Amino acid sequence: MKVPSIKVRPPGPKARDVIERDGRFLATSTKTSPIVAKRAQGSVVEDVDGNTYIDFSCGIAVVNVGHNHPKVVDAVRKQVGELTHFAGTDFYYDIQTRLAERLAKLAPGKAAKKVFFANSGTEANEAAIKIAKWSTKRGMFLAFLGAFHGRTMGSLSLTASKKVQKERFFPSMPGVVHVPFAYCYRCPYQLKYPSCDLYCANVIEDLYMKTVAPPADTAGIFVEPVQGEGGYIVPPPGWLPRIAEIAKDNDLLLIADEIQTGIGRTGKMFAVEHEGVVPDIITLAKALGGGLPIGAAVFDAKLDFGVQGAHSNTFGGNPVACASAMATLDVMDEEGLVTNAARLGKRMAARLDEMKEKYAIVGDHRGLGLMRVTEFVSDPKRKTPDPRVRDAILKDAYEHGVIVLPCGESGIRYVPALNIPDELLDSGLDIIEGCIGRAAS
Repeated sequence: MKVPSIKVRPPGPKARDVIERDGRFLATSTKTSPIVAKRAQGSVVEDVDGNTYIDFSCGIAVVNVGHNHPKVVDAVRKQVGELTHFAGTDFYYDIQTRLAERLAKLAPGKAAKKVFFANSGTEANEAAIKIAKWSTKRGMFLAFLGAFHGRTMGSLSLTASKKVQKERFFPSMPGVVHVPFAYCYRCPYQLKYPSCDLYCANVIEDLYMKTVAPPADTAGIFVEPVQGEGGYIVPPPGWLPRIAEIAKDNDLLLIADEIQTGIGRTGKMFAVEHEGVVPDIITLAKALGGGLPIGAAVFDAKLDFGVQGAHSNTFGGNPVACASAMATLDVMDEEGLVTNAARLGKRMAARLDEMKEKYAIVGDHRGLGLMRVTEFVSDPKRKTPDPRVRDAILKDAYEHGVIVLPCGESGIRYVPALNIPDELLDSGLDIIEGCIGRAAS
């Protein structure tokens, strides 16, 4: 199979038929490319018209071990033949217990951990909200501008990424105060690192806690170690430890949303490990299930509800999803994919840095491991976002056989599988550079 191979300019006739029926029967969501997948293996996706693509999206950072990894497929098939559902919040089964034990031991920090299983990232964050409120007996939270923590009404109150995610849904959960994130390329305070002395962290204690977020009423701080939907924004060294210090000094819980960064994506199993930070609660989803829906809140055991019924669900910890997650973690270990993500991340970073130097429309490149973004601008000096050129490059990319996703106001994110072959990674980057070059000219 030649990869990529575009036999029919997408969307082809079969794809157009699916897209038309999708528009009639499915609720409007966030479709970004007219690619109608038929099958996938590893880092290659085939559409219904026979086109093949190099996948730099991983189903939004979900299939970190690649599509349809044989070990994950075998584990799912075996579990489906034994037990598909038994409501793990009301009854018991071993696969759920084993996965919880594994995650509890895998999470950073020496304290004993417990796990609540959900079906998605937003549900994992809803659980974290309730764990924090229950254990602290406080109702407020601090979160960050640009954050994405989900779209259900509790997690939506923490989200501050795009207005379309919030408009017409007011009011959501009250009591969330948003502060600017550490976005050095576009510093909201017009300062420079490191001479800024991490002002964007210190201002939480110096201003916000003295005015609108009194610690006595605040349960915790929600933070993405690398902001996801907000633009793959990597805070500068020292910022996350300072946030953790502020939380500890003011008796707040630190809640790390690792839904997109977790399970090896950044070259560490958890992104907080880059800075040696130990959160009180870590939320996971996306890559945890290897393609099946599962989420988890992994938390310090002393924060547990301790009473039955304070929080529960029906499908969380589904045995098939747990089996898929266990197999995914096995593959991560056996194939050394955390280390490989760091290695391939350096390879990708070198190419993207070259493009930044070569093309004026590239304002910034940033990332950790295999979680990277190119941000496009119309004026390099003013750093004016250029979503128009970004969208043109997205279209050009899939028409030439690479699947990528938008990110932030004018970025393209690159999130390939952690085991993508070097030659496929290089081929995809060659195509991306061709697209950027055409847009630049």
